[in-house]
Amino acid sequence: MRPPRLRLFTVAAVLLGLTACGGSSDTEDESGNDQEGNNASAESGADAFPLTIEHALGETTIEAKPERVATVNWANHEVPLALGVVPVGMAAANFGDDDGDGVLPWVTEQLDQLGAEAPVLFDETDGIDFEAVADTAPDVILAAYSGLTQQDYDTLSEIAPVVAYPDAAWATPWREIIRLNSEAIGLGAEGQALITEIEDEIEAVVADYPQLAGKSAMFMTHVDPNDVSEIGFYTTHDTRTLFFEDLGMTIPDSIAEASADTDQFAQTRSAEQIDYFDDVDIITGYGDEEGELLRTLQEDPLLSRIPAIERGSAYLLPGSAPLATAANPTPLSISWVLEDYVAALAEAADQVG
Repeated sequence: MRPPRLRLFTVAAVLLGLTACGGSSDTEDESGNDQEGNNASAESGADAFPLTIEHALGETTIEAKPERVATVNWANHEVPLALGVVPVGMAAANFGDDDGDGVLPWVTEQLDQLGAEAPVLFDETDGIDFEAVADTAPDVILAAYSGLTQQDYDTLSEIAPVVAYPDAAWATPWREIIRLNSEAIGLGAEGQALITEIEDEIEAVVADYPQLAGKSAMFMTHVDPNDVSEIGFYTTHDTRTLFFEDLGMTIPDSIAEASADTDQFAQTRSAEQIDYFDDVDIITGYGDEEGELLRTLQEDPLLSRIPAIERGSAYLLPGSAPLATAANPTPLSISWVLEDYVAALAEAADQVG
């Protein structure tokens, strides 16, 4: 595998002077140098406020450009960080954290680029730590990609305005994560620039792998190697599945039809229904570092007959390693994982007749 890399975002370079406490309102730094250029970036979205954002759990009005940004649940902190704003608090990583510090590697790299230390980390092992969030005294709480319940939202709203997901829990595509969260902190234009930059990178990488074009793909949910009586898959309401289309691939009719009948982000089928997946060219999902799970599927008398498994066009990500985590596309992880992920999918595509 090629070593992972993190994008040096153009928009972040413009906004290095911003932190979660906002750009300084002073016009001179300690040495007397004019800071007007930095403040112009910090104030670029001020005219947009007050603004109101509608979402699945209600309607949120943000009266003024936030200076203290907190985020909860997965990946929301990556938007302000990509735009040069360090949150006052964010959720600790509980999956894919290779060194146990609660911060995923692409987030660590971005913090290093910004010359910032990790913010307060909220332990969400047992749900949102409302007290810890309140202790950071945020002006806004970003949760455009999240699993907030109505009760979670109502409790957080007593602390600060909350930006929840637009349609359903855990179903916000990466572009919308950026659009909603960047708008909420007054950096909507910069957020759009970030989207364009990521799209351009995806296009450039995918161009090197024409064998992916038009191939149908399914993303399996976690499989218990001790019980392969059923197989799960992420629906079109999940960002992992939607990301295949960004890579020039397609979603099988079987997955699309199953998704149309539910608002859930995952479903299962019993092993006796393996013909359900006959239209899947490539299967990916979460495996293990040693490849034992894939071998289990290949040796199972039923699941081994799924065409993608039988012909060898299945690729399982390495357990809970950062690479596996990053396959769920988020603003910073896309660049970190893109080349390795696309290359692995292309190798599977080579096995499709």
